[in-house]
Amino acid sequence: MAEEKLSFQAEVSKLLDIVVHSLYSNKEIFLRELISNASDACDKLRYGALTAPDLLAGGSDFRIVLTPDKEARTLTIADNGIGMNRTDLVENLGTIARSGTAAFLSQLSGDQKKDVSLIGQFGVGFYSAFMVAEKVEVLTRKAGEDQGWRWVSDGKGEFTIAPDASATRGATIVLHLREGEDDFLDGFRLRRIVKTYSDHIALPVVLADGDKEETVNSASALWTRPKSEITADQYKEFYHHVAHAFDEPWTTLHYKAEGAIEYTSLLFIPDQKPVDIFHPDRKQHVKLYVNRVFITDDCAELLPPYLRFVRGVVDSQDLPLNISREMLQHNPVLAKIRSGLVKRILGELKSKAEETEGSYPTFWTNFGAVLKEGLYEDFERKTDILELCRFATTASDEPVSLATYVSRMKEGQEAIYAISGDEIGALKRSPQLEGFIAKGVEVLLLTDPIDEFWPNAIGTYQDKPIRFVTQGAADLSAIKSDAATDDKRPEPAASDAVAALIAAIKLALGEEVKDVRSSDRLIDSPVCLVADEGDVGLHLERLLRQHQQAAGQRAPRILEINPRHALIRRLAADATTDGAADRLKDTAWLLFDQARIVEGEILPDPAAFAKRLSAVLERSA
Repeated sequence: MAEEKLSFQAEVSKLLDIVVHSLYSNKEIFLRELISNASDACDKLRYGALTAPDLLAGGSDFRIVLTPDKEARTLTIADNGIGMNRTDLVENLGTIARSGTAAFLSQLSGDQKKDVSLIGQFGVGFYSAFMVAEKVEVLTRKAGEDQGWRWVSDGKGEFTIAPDASATRGATIVLHLREGEDDFLDGFRLRRIVKTYSDHIALPVVLADGDKEETVNSASALWTRPKSEITADQYKEFYHHVAHAFDEPWTTLHYKAEGAIEYTSLLFIPDQKPVDIFHPDRKQHVKLYVNRVFITDDCAELLPPYLRFVRGVVDSQDLPLNISREMLQHNPVLAKIRSGLVKRILGELKSKAEETEGSYPTFWTNFGAVLKEGLYEDFERKTDILELCRFATTASDEPVSLATYVSRMKEGQEAIYAISGDEIGALKRSPQLEGFIAKGVEVLLLTDPIDEFWPNAIGTYQDKPIRFVTQGAADLSAIKSDAATDDKRPEPAASDAVAALIAAIKLALGEEVKDVRSSDRLIDSPVCLVADEGDVGLHLERLLRQHQQAAGQRAPRILEINPRHALIRRLAADATTDGAADRLKDTAWLLFDQARIVEGEILPDPAAFAKRLSAVLERSA
């Protein structure tokens, strides 16, 4: 097979352009990234060899070797891990399959100072080599295969792949250094970089300098060491390795569980939101080891999806080394480990939440929407999770707990009230809130998709039912309010006139609405739409339509009218006169359309709306 010339995926080219232009001020992290990848490759081969020992032909002593060549101006990073074949080279070194790539790239602004933070969250792995190298060669052979391959690129849009019979098992990466980067050929500097960033790697990292070989890292799994012997910087660099991230951990949990089941865990919660946190696959990112042998980084049974922001490792002494995917799904030991991990993580979050001057708001901003998924999915722990939740409200600039909300409920208030939508600013302007705000009743402002589901799953908090202000009737009469405020409100239209207006609107709208009724929740607005008790909420219906999970036909809603509003009072007076039904037909539709517009709905017939508006304006001119 002859040499092939291929182009990088567009996303790779964009990343390489940023990387090559030295976006990072700290270029030496390229070595951390390449050593981390080499370690992962050895872990994968060790695990694969449990069921296929022949893969270890050529040796089972895994190691990573750094070889500087000052004369050739090359730095070589070699491992004897799983290796790659042609397909792997194209997929791993020519494209970015990582979920969240498109979302990440869409956030790049072109402003290098801003983009460095985003790139840091995403990580660039292998491609970081081009920060210091003008050309990169990869010589590799996949374990269990006879054919070796050579991959070469200058990082400018293309790469070549060709067969190479000299390749041994694993991967050898040769960096042809740029001018001015010769410091990375200095043994002293290489030792310092490994000690700083890769000391935690559980394999020997060997510096081959001339005729001498020297292991320059501790070569022991960090999670097996006593906490007293591990520095904050070592924890941080292990987090960078295991999470493939560039931020710092927000918190670290390192403990050994002892008793009937023993396991060690070293877990991290990131300080920044990973770009793939809302990817539909909702995969967790904690690696499972058995007696320090890597098993998998995709064990759905290890943590529930609502804790998928956690990174780290779990090492069990009680699982068999040859455990299969099917065995993991129904393993009672793993179920107990999962329970212990969840308890520890939620306990740590509770401690953080109780710190008066702590950084819990940072965590909540990043991961609150994910954690709230547990309210709907984890019935056993929903109370613990609810205590960790924080909510924006009509009365607070900072998110508050439900305990705080309940402590300041109004006299006569029997329920916790909430409203859901896409954006807090729009929610605060919602007409359904007017009566509650006038009474001084605090309302939760919910803007995450999961907020449509968990209130019904939770039901109550401290015996207080959770109710959406956009569903069912709003009887606020029992809630004590400022009498002076009530005195300023206009008198409502006469009840018989309101009844006549309601009848005329019902006649005009027919089955478009489920009902028309007088409102107790409106103050400044003439009308609003609400869902009947038990019906799908307005915002949820819109979300379902956006995700094509609801039929195009909209559920009929209840139209509420404000009998104290000047427009409604005038219309009510007109409704009692002869011929009112015909005169009010266009007006009824305009009121209905107004309510739909306020809810963010797209009018089904804009032309009809414009025609009615013109007719009403013409009659009133």
